[in-house]
Amino acid sequence: MTWSVNIGSIAGTAVRIHVTFVLFLVWIFAASWTQGGIDAAWSGLVFMLLVFACVLAHEFGHIFAARTFGVATPNVTLLPIGGVARLERIPEAPGEEFLVAVAGPMVNVVIAALLIVLFGADPSVRNLAAMESSATAMVDRLAAVNIFLVLFNMIPAFPMDGGRVLRALLAIKLGHVRATEIAAWIGQAAAFVFGFVGLFGNPLLIFIAIFVYLAASSEAQLVAIRAMSRDVPVSAAMITEFATLAPDEPIEAAIETLLRTSQQEFPVVDGQRRLVGVLSRADMIRALKQVGPHAAVADVMTVDVPLMSHRGRLEHAFRTLQEKQKPAVGIVDAAGRLVGLVTSETIGEMLMVREALPRGVRLGPWGPATGI
Repeated sequence: MTWSVNIGSIAGTAVRIHVTFVLFLVWIFAASWTQGGIDAAWSGLVFMLLVFACVLAHEFGHIFAARTFGVATPNVTLLPIGGVARLERIPEAPGEEFLVAVAGPMVNVVIAALLIVLFGADPSVRNLAAMESSATAMVDRLAAVNIFLVLFNMIPAFPMDGGRVLRALLAIKLGHVRATEIAAWIGQAAAFVFGFVGLFGNPLLIFIAIFVYLAASSEAQLVAIRAMSRDVPVSAAMITEFATLAPDEPIEAAIETLLRTSQQEFPVVDGQRRLVGVLSRADMIRALKQVGPHAAVADVMTVDVPLMSHRGRLEHAFRTLQEKQKPAVGIVDAAGRLVGLVTSETIGEMLMVREALPRGVRLGPWGPATGI
């Protein structure tokens, strides 16, 4: 996620803080100082840091549950509206998604229970309504916050935890794609409610509404694309005519190639036409500013680009692009030579064309439309 910095890692997952989160803490400190002086400012700051520690623990509940199903968890980012754990994929099996979704709120249940049993916290409705008041004991406020996190996150507004639980339950009968469509529609409707309520009281709800709406729309689209790509050969969506770069070429030569083409990603190949990296248009411009025109392409290219056979399926390429966060997937022949390139843009364009074709006409395995 852009505008975020890495502050360390926990159990192999990078912990990142978004710049807006820091600004939010500064605002909390200043607002508390204005209302109650320096002691209130420090108390408010400590409380918010403890709240976000609980949020972080919530996200690691999802992370550790996902790992039990073989899902990698590269990082988690703290935002003013909460935490976002990046999983390489969301489990499609309803039971697995259900367990991953409820793992986060269960962590908050455990934290609230420990605060009540070990420290005598009072989780009453009175303290739940006074979470922002420094007159209430901090342990009581923390218990109330964790209860609130459970209740709020279990609202069935996809892609919040409650929405993912809803999708998992719907998927048992309706399948993953249809369940996603219904859960996303409910999430978007809930976003409108959040936004409307936020206009009359809590501006933070407006930001939550925007996040929920966009995230629900995005995931519904991704699931639909994945479903459409299942029966499509990867060769139908790969680029077969493209300019390549050599690892030892200078950036200035790459820029000249860029100006002659309309490509966004340029494969970097060795003498045997084996893919060793990819250099994007954005990478070229950034390298030109940072290291100069005479630096070698090999010094600034993206390495470890995933490869797959030209006989593979498009669904696998699409999933790889999502999970590996790479600009492209290299398509190779039996000898390992590069024969094509697949990007998110080419997949989207190919599927749009495929949907627009008349019934009974499909894209052939290597390009043009053919009748069947």
